[in-house]
Amino acid sequence: MSSNEMTGGEALVRMLLAHGAGPMFGMGGFQLLPFYDAARRLGLNHNLINDERCAVFAADAYAKVSGRVGLVDATLGPGATNLVTGLVEALNAGSPLVAIVGDAQRDHAGKNMTQETDQVAILRPACKALLRIEAIQRIPEIMRRAFALATSGRPGPVVVDVPEDIAHGLWGFGDDDFEVDPAHQAAPALRCRPDAGSVAKAADMIAGAERPILLCGGGIHISGATAAVTRFAEANGIPVAHTMSGKGAIACTSPLSAGLFGRYDRIANDLIAASDCIIVAGCKLGEIATKRFTIPQKGQRVIHLDNVAEEMGRTYEPTVKLWGDAREGLNDLTEALTASAAEQRAARAGYLAEIPAKMQIWHDEVAAERLYSDETPVNMARLITELNTHLPEDGHLIADGGFAAHWGGLLFNSKRARRSFVPDRGFASIGYGLPGAMGAQLAAPDAVVVGLTGDGGFNMVLGELETARRMGLGLTVIVVNNAASGYVKALQHLMYGEGNYQSSDLAETDYAALANAMGCHGIRVEKPEELAGALKAAFAERNRPSVIDVMVTRDPGKMLPAVDNRTVQVRKGDRVA
Repeated sequence: MSSNEMTGGEALVRMLLAHGAGPMFGMGGFQLLPFYDAARRLGLNHNLINDERCAVFAADAYAKVSGRVGLVDATLGPGATNLVTGLVEALNAGSPLVAIVGDAQRDHAGKNMTQETDQVAILRPACKALLRIEAIQRIPEIMRRAFALATSGRPGPVVVDVPEDIAHGLWGFGDDDFEVDPAHQAAPALRCRPDAGSVAKAADMIAGAERPILLCGGGIHISGATAAVTRFAEANGIPVAHTMSGKGAIACTSPLSAGLFGRYDRIANDLIAASDCIIVAGCKLGEIATKRFTIPQKGQRVIHLDNVAEEMGRTYEPTVKLWGDAREGLNDLTEALTASAAEQRAARAGYLAEIPAKMQIWHDEVAAERLYSDETPVNMARLITELNTHLPEDGHLIADGGFAAHWGGLLFNSKRARRSFVPDRGFASIGYGLPGAMGAQLAAPDAVVVGLTGDGGFNMVLGELETARRMGLGLTVIVVNNAASGYVKALQHLMYGEGNYQSSDLAETDYAALANAMGCHGIRVEKPEELAGALKAAFAERNRPSVIDVMVTRDPGKMLPAVDNRTVQVRKGDRVA
């Protein structure tokens, strides 16, 4: 065994490379300078970001699209604290991340070091685990542990806190110190399956049901379970509805697809209410998915499959709990139901015929006027229709929190069973669209990637246009320009009436001109007939980002995707959206 003296920073880089490191985002400082020098010498794909929050958003989207571990770094103090919002997104969404964070030199910690704060205490609740390196020789051990934690169980972000003297210190490492388990390069690294007795009980419930329905959350994509969902649903004749994060669990074009359920839906909420057996897979049944805990209704029979036991019963007590990986659990249920599958499909023929019929009625009688609207400014539904038409099957739509995610979650169609729609629903922060598109483009370099963001969210992060241009990323950002914090203004409209708005308006801004000034490709769209040409022109740009600035309605009564939301009656204390 050869021995090679190196800095702690170099040891960190070697451990990342040993784990097959993909792109990394960060902003340097003195504490991690040896890490940056080693990244340069050893060829780590490291990219300077303009804001550390955006670094985590980019790493999170990379992880969501690729399944591999997203990587980010930050320096002492404000660099570290800027990570918090993105880390919570990854924590709640189950995204595997490793964040390397510089910290104060231990000989002088607590003596008013520049930028010093108790960042360990600040970061710890925002991540799955925080590992602090106290001895340079333990770097390989702790980095192996970080990747193992990030990719096991429910995946999540792991912070590795690195004091300055550890990064700058020297140690003689052996070649075998940098050996790793390749299983932990991606999630899920480990899988477990529900116990056989519970599977048998659940299978009996399903076989005896007349109107079962499968509800899929983002855990389906974390597990890589889309093929298992399709096989289970088709074999047994069971419709599938999804959360925003679960979109693509089954192709939206499938006759078994009931679309989005929860706060906004097409037909799914009524199907759930009439169901005699609800199967929940990879879904936490949070506020939006349950329409503030009114779905399912009290007394309905529920089978809950999740790999985090603590999630089952948190918001609804299931009849049967299946503790295990979504893919393995659904495959076990399919196997257990094999003997009765044909009989089930035949018995449910009438029920299954309802799904596409109701979807067509929803399309023709509820949605069509907006989906194909010629009104000016552009109707949001028409914008999503054009995306459905022009975004290729292997493309990705990355949706900012709030406004963009809800419209996209309701109306965007994943043409195949795959994670083509990526909203940041872990923390639902606005500002995700652009950096998320950057991470997705790096995960799928040959795909067309679109970030959908409001003007408020874009204002937060527009400095990352420089990052995307510098990196030569041909992504497209669609700015939904309503000169407002649209979701907030729409809620004020519902709660307090027309004209009663406070701190929800933005200045009119030409984001296409701004993009052009930054060396990017900017297009302004004011009429719906301009959308198709704008999308085609943007998708043709493969080496620089495009910004499509779309003028949409300024009427707060039309800003939300609910059907005629102006008719909603709100009582004090209610939350309607």
